Amino acid sequence: MARKKATGTTRPARKRNKVCKKAATSVAGQKTTTRRKKTAKKSSAKKSSARKTTRRKTGQAGATARRRRTLKGISDIRRFFHRNEVPIYFVSATPFNLLGMDEWVRNFYFINYIDCFDANHPTALVPQETPHRPFESIEDIVNYLLSHKEVHDVVNAKGKLCPDREKPRGPNGKAVFLMFDEETEKLCEELGLEVAFPKSKMRTKVDDKLETTRIGDRAGVPSVPNVLAKVDDYESLRKASKKLGKELVVQTAYGDSGHTTFFISSERDFKKHEEDIVSAPEVKIMKKIKCRGSALEACVTRHGTIVGPLMTELVGFKQLTPYKGGWCGNEVFAEAFDRRIRNQAKRMAMKFGDELKRMGYRGYFELDFLLDLDSSKVYLGEVNPRITGASSMTNLSAFAHADAPLFLFHLLEWMNQPYRLDVDELNNRWADPDNIDPWAQMVMKHTSDEVGQITRAPKSGIWEMDDAGNIHYLRMQTHRRTVQFENRAFFLRIAGPGDYLYEGADLGILVSRGRFMTDDFNLNRRGNQWIKAIKGQFESVPVNAANMEPNVQPADIGGFKML
Repeated sequence: MARKKATGTTRPARKRNKVCKKAATSVAGQKTTTRRKKTAKKSSAKKSSARKTTRRKTGQAGATARRRRTLKGISDIRRFFHRNEVPIYFVSATPFNLLGMDEWVRNFYFINYIDCFDANHPTALVPQETPHRPFESIEDIVNYLLSHKEVHDVVNAKGKLCPDREKPRGPNGKAVFLMFDEETEKLCEELGLEVAFPKSKMRTKVDDKLETTRIGDRAGVPSVPNVLAKVDDYESLRKASKKLGKELVVQTAYGDSGHTTFFISSERDFKKHEEDIVSAPEVKIMKKIKCRGSALEACVTRHGTIVGPLMTELVGFKQLTPYKGGWCGNEVFAEAFDRRIRNQAKRMAMKFGDELKRMGYRGYFELDFLLDLDSSKVYLGEVNPRITGASSMTNLSAFAHADAPLFLFHLLEWMNQPYRLDVDELNNRWADPDNIDPWAQMVMKHTSDEVGQITRAPKSGIWEMDDAGNIHYLRMQTHRRTVQFENRAFFLRIAGPGDYLYEGADLGILVSRGRFMTDDFNLNRRGNQWIKAIKGQFESVPVNAANMEPNVQPADIGGFKML
C-alpha cells in the first residue's frame, strides 16, 4: 500500500515536478540570461578597456618603435640627428675640435674654458672663472668645468642654454671630450651624464706609443724598424739598437711628439734628453728615416671601421711652433698621395680598427702614418684614441657634407639606436678624389722664449687678405663654413687680451681653402703671408717679476698642448 500509495502519488508528483522544474528552469534561465548579459557587459567593458589600454600601449610601443626603428642608410642617420633630443656636451678648453657639429646635431652644446667668440657663440657656455689650482693638463680643465656650478645648472636645466627649464637634461645627457681621465668619469656619473667614449683606462692603454706598436704588430700594420727596450745609459741604447743604424729616434710612452720625441745621433744628443729617456720604464727606439707625415681619422663601428681621407701634416715649421717635430697643422687635398699609398693607408687603418674592436674599443680614433721617401713604404706612426686637432678637417670637408661627418658615426655607437650601413661602400665613396676638396689649417704658437702679456688680439671669424698681404676683419663666424675664396680664412682665437705669451703658447688656428704648403711640403708664400699677418694682430707688453699680477708667479706661466 504504502508502495502503491507511494507509487500512486508518483506520477502526479512527477508531473507537478516537471511543471515546477519547467517554471524554475524558466526563472533560472531568465536569471542566468540576466547574469550572462551582465557578465557579457562587464566582459565587453573589460575587453573595451583592454583594447583601449592595448591601443595606448601599442601606441606608446609604436612611438618607441618609431623612435628606435632601424635607421637605413645615410638619409635616416642625418634625419635622426636633426631630430635628436638627447643633450650632448663637448667639454674642453676650446670648441675647436668639433666646431660646426651643432649644425648637424640638435641639442649639441660646447662647454669651454676659453671664450674664443667673446660670448657670441649661440651654443657655447664659458662659465665665469672661479678659483682653482694651476692647470697642468686638458684633463684638469675638463674636471674644473664639470665641477663648476654654472655647468651643473645647465645640465639640470637651470642655465642660460636651457630654454625649457622645467625639463631636466642630466639623466639622458652625454659628454664628449678631447681628453679625459678617471676623475672625469666620476664627475660625469655624479651629473648623470654618460661618457660617450671607451673607458679612460682603455684609452690610456691604447694611447701608449709602445702599446700602439704592439697593437699594430698584432693587426699586421708595421711600424718603422724599431726595438722596445729599457735604456739605462748611452751604451745600453747603442747595444739595444745596433741593427737600426747610427741615427735614431727615441720616443717615450706618452706626450706630444714635440716634447717626447728625441733625435739622437751622438752621445751629446743623448745627454740633452738623458733624464727623460733613462727615467722611462721602456722606450721605443726607431731607425731614423727620411719621411713625410700624414694623418687619417677613422671610427670603429658595429658594422666595421669607417675611414676618412689621408691628410698631410705640417710639422716643425719654426714660424708656427718652437718644437722640432711638433705638429702644427694639416692639409687635405686629393693629389697629396697617389692611389697606391691612399689605399695602403686605408687598409692599414681598417686592420688597426678591427684589432681595436677585438680589444673592446669603439668609436673615433686617429692614426699618424710615416711615408718613407726612399722606399715609398707606409709605416704606422702613432694612434690617438679620441678626436684630434685634425677632426675639424675630417668633419667639415666635402665628402662629410655629402654624407655625414665621421663624428656622427661615433655618436651612433653611444645612442642605443640600431642602424644599418654599408661601410665598404661608404669607404670607397670617401676615397674618391672627386669627393675631396682642398683645405688647409695652421696651428699658430708663440715661438719666442720671451714672456709677455697680450694687450690686443685678433677676433675669431672671417678675415680677408689683399694683394699686398694686409688683412682685415670681415665678420664674426663660428666656423669655416662661409670661407669661399683662397684670399679669405677663418681664424679661431685661442689667446686673448690679458693672457700670457710664453714659448709654445697656443695663439689660434687659421683655416682656408687651398694649400699653405708647396708640392715639396714647405710653407708657400700664402702660408707665410697669413702667419705674418695674423701674428701682427697681436700686441703685448713684456712681463717680469716686477709687473706680474699678484696672484701669478713666474713658475705658473707655461703651458701644455690645448688642441
